[in-house]
Amino acid sequence: MEALRIITEEHQNLWRIATTLDMVADEIDAGGKVEVPFFSSVFDYIEQFMDRAHHAKEDAFLFPALRRRSPEAAAMLDRLQVEHANGPEVLLDLRARLGATAGGGESNAAFTAALRNYTLAIKNHIRSEEKDAMPLAREVLSRDDWAGIDRAFLDNDDPLFGAKARAEFRELFHRIASLAPESIGLGARSAGELQPGAGPAGGDVLLSVNGMESCYGRIKALKGISLEVRKGELVALVGANGAGKTTFLRTLSGVQPMSAGRIVFDGEDISGLRADLRMRRGICQSPEGRQVFGPLSIEDNLRLGAYTQPKAQVEGDLEKIFGMFPILKEKRALPAGTLSGGQQQMLAIGRALMGRPKMLLLDEPSMGLAPLLVEEVFNVVKTLKAQGMTILLVEQNAFAALAIADRGYVLETGSVTLTGTGQALISNEQVRAAYLGM
Repeated sequence: MEALRIITEEHQNLWRIATTLDMVADEIDAGGKVEVPFFSSVFDYIEQFMDRAHHAKEDAFLFPALRRRSPEAAAMLDRLQVEHANGPEVLLDLRARLGATAGGGESNAAFTAALRNYTLAIKNHIRSEEKDAMPLAREVLSRDDWAGIDRAFLDNDDPLFGAKARAEFRELFHRIASLAPESIGLGARSAGELQPGAGPAGGDVLLSVNGMESCYGRIKALKGISLEVRKGELVALVGANGAGKTTFLRTLSGVQPMSAGRIVFDGEDISGLRADLRMRRGICQSPEGRQVFGPLSIEDNLRLGAYTQPKAQVEGDLEKIFGMFPILKEKRALPAGTLSGGQQQMLAIGRALMGRPKMLLLDEPSMGLAPLLVEEVFNVVKTLKAQGMTILLVEQNAFAALAIADRGYVLETGSVTLTGTGQALISNEQVRAAYLGM
């Protein structure tokens, strides 16, 4: 049933988009401007993502199988497919209203009313699929049915739904997050771009941790943790608050003392190295809570991330970060403390990338962010992974972290209790009950 997992992830994306549009409509009604570039980016995303790919796969593979197995579902499926078919026309009308509003031919209130009707329709459609169509599919479709449906949804060579298309969708979403108002997005004037992936690196072990222990006074926070990370992998650490996730990252980077155990990184035993020497070896961290240097400028924060790097490459690396996050370039001379939470998170990630990491440590990167930027953080992480970067991710949003992870580890009170592929852990009943709210 991989198809249903994919559909649910896409529904979550679309729900975030709809919620974001509602929030922007509220701001417009309170006197805000109608930002044409932002709305155009949203409409482009919906047209390409929802109308071109998402609906097409459902109409071609999932719904026909449901019709065969459950004839009584025809009325529901007819309604859903009519909504699919009408989507482009409704979107075209919204684009026309946007142009009329920007040109003064239609009031802001009329535009926001149409926008709210549209987002309500999106949410109702998602609810119907999630509460009616998908449970029915789980009940009536056979194993052979699912084999064909899953094969179609997972086809990486499909021009409408494969790896290239997904990269295009990430780019479209990146535009939305960049151009969205600062209250819910990054508030940039230009969209920037995510560099295309260069492909994953080789699968040799990059990090091996054996028997790691660490204490706060008499309290043992880590109790013999062992794990490994291979080159090009994205490994997620999930667990409840107080499980030891952040302590593990701090101990790995050398900020927190290790009382027992061994760390081998890139073939070298670094157990006794200071934090700065570990950073020079290629372990760079984006810490929990951003921890930017508030009084320093944004540019100086980024340059500090590159203090171990040759000066000749710093300017080029700066431009790469500015290319990903244009808002940082637009505000480069301002104190980092003046940035919003989402902007500071992008600065913290950019600062870590300036160190050219062999392994990137991300500690709770989505914490406290608006829904649109939560998705954008994972969007950026997926892009970095596609470029071959090795990533160790600690994240409160366990479902989102495991969904993009190659492998995961579950921590409980300082010990690893479960490990497996990201999808295997998502399917594990113990993990679902404890961390995914299912």
